[in-house]
Amino acid sequence: MAKDPYADAGVNLELGDKASEILYNAAKLTWKNRKGKFGEVIEPFPDFSSFRGVHVGGLPIGTIMNLGLDGVGTKVELGERCFKHDTVALDLFAMVCDDAVVRGAEPVLVGSILDVKSLGGENKPYINFVKQLALGYIKAASEANVVVVNGEIAELGARIQGFGEFNYNWGAAVVWFAKKERAFTGKKVKVGDTLVGLKEKGFRSNGLSLVRKVFGEKYGENWHEKDFSGSKIGELVLTPSCIYTRAVVDMFGGFNGEPKVELNGAAHITGGGLPGKVGRMLKPTGFGALIDNPFLPSDLMLHCQEAGKVSDAVAYKTWNMGQGMVIATPDPNGVIDVALSHGIEAKKVGKVVNNPRILIKSNGFFSKGQTLEF
Repeated sequence: MAKDPYADAGVNLELGDKASEILYNAAKLTWKNRKGKFGEVIEPFPDFSSFRGVHVGGLPIGTIMNLGLDGVGTKVELGERCFKHDTVALDLFAMVCDDAVVRGAEPVLVGSILDVKSLGGENKPYINFVKQLALGYIKAASEANVVVVNGEIAELGARIQGFGEFNYNWGAAVVWFAKKERAFTGKKVKVGDTLVGLKEKGFRSNGLSLVRKVFGEKYGENWHEKDFSGSKIGELVLTPSCIYTRAVVDMFGGFNGEPKVELNGAAHITGGGLPGKVGRMLKPTGFGALIDNPFLPSDLMLHCQEAGKVSDAVAYKTWNMGQGMVIATPDPNGVIDVALSHGIEAKKVGKVVNNPRILIKSNGFFSKGQTLEF
């Protein structure tokens, strides 16, 4: 059989179709998440390349719609190092969907683009890795209560690099809907509002470049294989992000549900950490925050601080340090109860104050108990 010049150039159309079919079949399993609800999927002809969309008819006046985009970033390298890709979608969906709910919006549909170095060849295909990604797709969509309507996969050859042989970048877009009167603009936040933190056990998908640098310098190229507290460091860094979307939508009622508790604002603690993201939530009012009871960072986060001599101030501006979301509310007990009903640990971590600064009582490695001012 004559060689396929396109395959020789690094693009295997047959494997590409197979990968697309795998992701399409996984996406179909997410459609039940919106069955009978706003955002139910329509697909006249079942095929991965066919037309599909969602029902959005009869939207009331005051409906707001927008698009949010984000990616997994360098956390994909942890999947590559650990040969484990079935949790990466949880990080991807957390980044886009949890960014939507802090606007007072309900995420409804997601599309993604997966750029890979190569899907392999006939003798060594990487389709099993794509299947792992697809399994994560299904779980992440269920946790965020969204549907996956489409996606794109492309082999880019040397344009994509990483660790090992199967390398990729993964980004996504989420379409969200909100009622204008429910939108979190920041202007509803009041002095005295309690700040409730929702616990995060891992790094989420932020600050991983610093993590990789610190552990690479401390333990060498294969730092991910180093033992720490009975586990491999790589596996611990790969800990998937908690997706808070279902819980927060349940709290404020989402697009057309009944609110269970009054929320005045929310901050998704990603890049910029507590001072950056809580500060952004409070920017419209000019208020500040006293966070005097934050969650503890994970042991690995503290170890990373110690190993890299990362100050507490830098750590709190880089990582979530134990809380992946912070909610401003006059009813903290109600927020905590709803969070717990979704299996998410929550507690009062501070309050809104009439002062533009963000004050954090540190639980970091170097300045524990001291107040950091931002």
